[in-house]
Amino acid sequence: MEDNSMENWLDIKGKNYIVTGGSSGIGLAIVKELAKEGARVIDADLNALEDNIEHVEFVKADVTKKEDVESVVKNAIEKNGHIDGLVNNAGINLPRLLVDDKVADSQYEMDEDDWQKMFNVNVKSVMLMTQAVGKYLIKQKNGVIVNMSSEAGLEGSLGQSIYSATKGAINAFTRSLAKELGKYNIRVVGVAPGIMEATGLRTPSYERALAYTRNITVDQLRAGYSSTTTTPMGRSGHLYEVADLVAYLLSNRASYITGVTINVAGGKSRG
Repeated sequence: MEDNSMENWLDIKGKNYIVTGGSSGIGLAIVKELAKEGARVIDADLNALEDNIEHVEFVKADVTKKEDVESVVKNAIEKNGHIDGLVNNAGINLPRLLVDDKVADSQYEMDEDDWQKMFNVNVKSVMLMTQAVGKYLIKQKNGVIVNMSSEAGLEGSLGQSIYSATKGAINAFTRSLAKELGKYNIRVVGVAPGIMEATGLRTPSYERALAYTRNITVDQLRAGYSSTTTTPMGRSGHLYEVADLVAYLLSNRASYITGVTINVAGGKSRG
């Protein structure tokens, strides 16, 4: 008889998850991995999925707005009956300097708008989604929340101090909520990717901004993606490598893991 035990090792078939920002990049990789394992997924994003994916429903939402967040959660409950987990993935990154000593008040010198925008998307949305979903998880006394952080939030990153600050806040939020929600059998875990393979979010404008803040060329920046001086493993990470970890953390295989942020960065430990 064929042994299918490893094929169903995660045992998340039929589970119900919400993933924010799941239409592209790491979020899309997570959505695809969960769907492949047979889970049902609500993708809460401003942009629709380019392709139809079995077991996945797109819900247009601005997760920085409470009314949109509540609509997403209501939709998930009405459609699937309950929620087993949440992946707070939505995020943005605008590379900025504290002070641009080359050009006064340049577009790459941080201002209040940059600060507010990044904290709204990267931190406020996590609070809103976690609170809305948490109310249901507490009632059912079971569930998992995965917060997508970044290696930059653990180690800091040159030219990305606002972004790093938002992810540092998420790390502390994760640790604290794990202590607060553990008595309800709810786990809260963070995942911190490092340099990943190119996605639609690694735009030319993003690379120009980051290269400028580091006083290097875009070509030099790109060379660092696969340099052992940047990442000991000498390559960028694959999106599926992050998605695999998220799927594991959402499963009962990780039933005693909570309150930590796990670095998925190929050994990279500096900004």
